[in-house]
Amino acid sequence: MRSRIPGFYRLKPSGRLKALGDHGLDPDTLESYRSEGLPLDAADMMVENVVSTFRLPNAVAVNFRINGQDRLIPMVVEEPSVVAAVSNIARITRSAGGFIADADPSVMIGQVQCAAVQHPKECMKRLERAIPRLHRVASAVHPRLQAHGGGIRGFKIRHVVFDEPGSEKEHMVVLHFHLDCADAMGANMVNTVAEALAPHVAECTGEKIGLKILSNLADKRLARASIALKPQDIQTHDDVDPVALAEGIASAWRFAWADPYRAATHNKGVMNGVDAVALATGNDWRAIEAGAHAWAARDGQYRPLTRWSFTDGMLIGSIELPTQFGVVGGPIRVHPTVQSNLKLMGIQTAQELSGIAAAVGLAQNLGALRALAGEGIQAGHMRMHARTVAATAGATPEEIGFVTAVLVEERDFSVDRATQALLEYRRV
Repeated sequence: MRSRIPGFYRLKPSGRLKALGDHGLDPDTLESYRSEGLPLDAADMMVENVVSTFRLPNAVAVNFRINGQDRLIPMVVEEPSVVAAVSNIARITRSAGGFIADADPSVMIGQVQCAAVQHPKECMKRLERAIPRLHRVASAVHPRLQAHGGGIRGFKIRHVVFDEPGSEKEHMVVLHFHLDCADAMGANMVNTVAEALAPHVAECTGEKIGLKILSNLADKRLARASIALKPQDIQTHDDVDPVALAEGIASAWRFAWADPYRAATHNKGVMNGVDAVALATGNDWRAIEAGAHAWAARDGQYRPLTRWSFTDGMLIGSIELPTQFGVVGGPIRVHPTVQSNLKLMGIQTAQELSGIAAAVGLAQNLGALRALAGEGIQAGHMRMHARTVAATAGATPEEIGFVTAVLVEERDFSVDRATQALLEYRRV
């Protein structure tokens, strides 16, 4: 499907659905979007103690071109300006060919911990000798996984020390196994293998087994995206110096690299995009968040997930982060809107989805840095927030446009002013 849909944001929801249909979305998926989303009986199968469902806006980011292919990207998010920002950035990057993205195979890490080890070197030697046996045990746990291109990809043995001042030192030996989960996120797969390996690790080492569980620092499962832009591509207004704007974006990134206080907010913006894609596709956004932030601190200081430089007249941006996306299993099989969102994206594999999410995160970051280096983040954000303020004041869908225009023109985004504007509109 073509992702360039001019004026998409001006349409009402019904008009947007029609536009998606005109651009190639099949009738069954369109009908799914018109429904109430997750039925209560389906929700009851997903988690315990269900009494209702909780809905968030399911939006579509337009204009994206990734690896030479147009992509319409569903995003579930409640924060104003997120979808508008990425759609706008995707539009201005089309002339540069769009984003390049890729992702590693879906290899997750599982851990089996030997706790309170007295002789860690000897324990590690015993584990090393037992690797062939452990490989056979692990491979037998999910016999069908290999048919789908997955399976055990290796082992690693680590010596870990708890050495907190004021506490007794403890040595641990941890067995890592690497499991390619194919198109699944893989948490349940990994945990099942860890449970199966635990008694064999205990037998071959003679040690007490502690935890046996996956790690959400999925650094064997990285996704990347990049973009190269001319300064004119990012120019916001004719009176804005595009070179100064590009240099400002690179400078803002250097601030985030040097200062963890800035990096935290920088990465929050990145994850605005990544999490919204995760929610829309039924993936575990909490696991993705945990892995991303751990990866950001891998050198001992919390760093930005992206990189930006202005070199030889080009603004170069890139992102690399762990991703734990799946396109099968869990709520993906049960939630009808998730299934429709995956069809809208036109993806076939978890690797594709991971690369797309990385591109969205990079676009979100560029949108934020462009605003910060230009007019400031608050101006654009408050223009989008004005709709929420108007709704809070009681405006109907037909009245929101007028009230929003008043708030933006006067730069007064209070509920009181929105209420006054609404009363003025209704008196006319």
